[in-house]
Amino acid sequence: MLAKWITCDVPTGARDRFAATQREWSVIADQPGLVGQVGGWDDRTGRAHVLGLWSDADSHQVFLRDRHDAVADAGGYTGIVVVLGEVSLVMPGAAPVADALDGGLLRVADCHLAEGAEGHFEDVQREVWAPAMASAGMLAGIVARLAGRRHLVATFWPDAETHRRYAARVPELRDRAAADVDITSMTGHVLELEPTWRVRAIRRCGDRH
Repeated sequence: MLAKWITCDVPTGARDRFAATQREWSVIADQPGLVGQVGGWDDRTGRAHVLGLWSDADSHQVFLRDRHDAVADAGGYTGIVVVLGEVSLVMPGAAPVADALDGGLLRVADCHLAEGAEGHFEDVQREVWAPAMASAGMLAGIVARLAGRRHLVATFWPDAETHRRYAARVPELRDRAAADVDITSMTGHVLELEPTWRVRAIRRCGDRH
């Protein structure tokens, strides 16, 4: 699976225009290989973030070649950063990943790792973080490897209250995972997902995500 993480700088006066263009992405719901796309506003920074999931890099390349430019619109943003990464771990929860995109909240931890820390980092995602989040009500999550020892951990939650209850356990879990040894810097994002930005892939017979 391929993760696509998009960050947009949007002036306050252009928010309505940007939101309108995000609604138009629903036309790609029939694109082969799309798992789904969600997004929302980061209230701390005022930026907009969008997370897209694709079954594989080839499907995404076909979309870029054949369809992206016909759908894309500047949409009022003044800056955009797009990063791609292969999903190295799917964290099971209360729903399959494709259904978890219907959740109300997305938590993203954008982590830069120390040299040689990748193996331990992924082990503790699997053995410490994933079970704790699943027991706390997480719908599903993914870990994606980006360039330069950068990993994106994205988890889907039914609502903000469920995530808040889990967040009370984070200091304890950080100690168990030795997070300060693995991670040199981290940027966190908590996004209440905008329902009208959600793109639900049209399922085909035999699709599994």
